Amino acid sequence: MSMSTEIDEKMERLVRWMEERRLGGVLLSKRPNFAWITAGRESGIDLSGETGVATILVAADGRRFLLTNNIEMRRFLEEDLAGQGYIPVERPWTDEQDDLEIASDLLGSVPLASDVSEYGKEIARLRYRLTAEEIERFRGLGRDAGQALGEVCRGLRPGLTEREIGRRASEAMSALGADPIVLLVAAGERLARYRHPPPTDHRWEKDGVMVVVCARREGLIVALTRIVWAGPMPEDIRRRTRAAAEVNARLLVATCPGVSGRELFAVAARAYEELGYPGEERLHHQGGPCGYLSRDWIANPASDEVVQSPQAFAWNPSVTGTKVEETWIASEDVEAITATPGWPSLEIEVDGKICSFPDIAVLGNF
Repeated sequence: MSMSTEIDEKMERLVRWMEERRLGGVLLSKRPNFAWITAGRESGIDLSGETGVATILVAADGRRFLLTNNIEMRRFLEEDLAGQGYIPVERPWTDEQDDLEIASDLLGSVPLASDVSEYGKEIARLRYRLTAEEIERFRGLGRDAGQALGEVCRGLRPGLTEREIGRRASEAMSALGADPIVLLVAAGERLARYRHPPPTDHRWEKDGVMVVVCARREGLIVALTRIVWAGPMPEDIRRRTRAAAEVNARLLVATCPGVSGRELFAVAARAYEELGYPGEERLHHQGGPCGYLSRDWIANPASDEVVQSPQAFAWNPSVTGTKVEETWIASEDVEAITATPGWPSLEIEVDGKICSFPDIAVLGNF
């Protein structure tokens, strides 16, 4: 496996898609698409933006161009994109010429597409099926993130604020060369009140603390949640956590090529009702596939997106007060890639398949 093999496969997908649409070229400006086509390179400087400082132009004949300004070009050619075969198209940073205009100047009067136009969703779908090289990078990131977050959580003690806990998790991801693009922490009563809790100065004194991370490295993103409990854990929380794990297992078993987002949402809704927690699916989204975004799409009652193979998924079912989330690679089977070694687990069997999920860890017992 090599980077060139991965990039060649992706370029072939783009060229075939252009042939189907009778296009002469396609512009990739969004950061997830730039990372995808360049095998994990970053085009952002100001990371708050949807697009970066460079655009990739791929012509229908396979030629590839790098469009950027004179501030950035040397770095891209000498570092990030060295050896990837891009033809440089440099402009002064003071020049505000539109990328489509530049592409037209380069390729002539041919139909062009852009990922910031109505073609954006179609282009995004070209990312979903993982290459062998991407799977290996995903496995490495998942292994590292699962181990690192486990070490952080094993070191937590009551008295820490959510911000302090978040800082530890953030530093642990950064030490791996990963960016924590989502970081949530909820302690005590906030765990039951909020499904998406940014860390605050609230102090963890008793009951549970939940730490959620979406970590990005080389463009790819994994998602995982861990909960630590101080003191005796109520039996109701145990039941709710097992129910969330069973919803997750049913979703995983149903995550097969061609199955739609609306069908998967129905699987979750039916599972919650059968397990005695009807309506929980309406209180928080259930997750979906991940890759170069934390979720490429989210299963919902109207979703017509379908599962591809192989594809990464992070289902995150929750029952008020608890949640179960791990990242998996789904192909012929499903493979957990963010598992934490030595973490307490819940084994759930569905249709003869056994899936293992992170349980709540009780202080002093792990």
